[in-house]
Amino acid sequence: MYFDDFSLHDAWDVAPVVVEKEKMIAFAREYDPIAIHTDEEYAKGTHFGALIAPGVMTFMSVWASFLSQNLFGDELIAGKSTKIEWHKPVYAGDTLYARSEVTALTVRNARNGIVEVTVTICNQHGVCVLSNVTEMVIKRREQKD
Repeated sequence: MYFDDFSLHDAWDVAPVVVEKEKMIAFAREYDPIAIHTDEEYAKGTHFGALIAPGVMTFMSVWASFLSQNLFGDELIAGKSTKIEWHKPVYAGDTLYARSEVTALTVRNARNGIVEVTVTICNQHGVCVLSNVTEMVIKRREQKD
């Protein structure tokens, strides 16, 4: 889709994502090697009571599902920014449900604009675990003078 095809408040549901324990631990060992993500015995003694997923992994798992919808196609030029807020922990076995919504549209020039998408992610209990705001630079349709 081109920038010009988006409207404020366009929204899409994202296919659910299951947080797999083995993938969670492997990601943590490589990218976020702290005990709350990698050491089950340690995690049991924390107020979380069990291992929790690395926040970035949680977001990226859902983001991959969102991108698989290919809404932007070849018109996506690049990401501009992202802001992630973690609200509640995510555990192995959780199923994450997400909804994305266009929350801002900004024309940059005749060639492209910025589409801001807000993604809200909740677990299988309906508890919001994460929210994200991402800005993407998207091609505009050719402007005629």
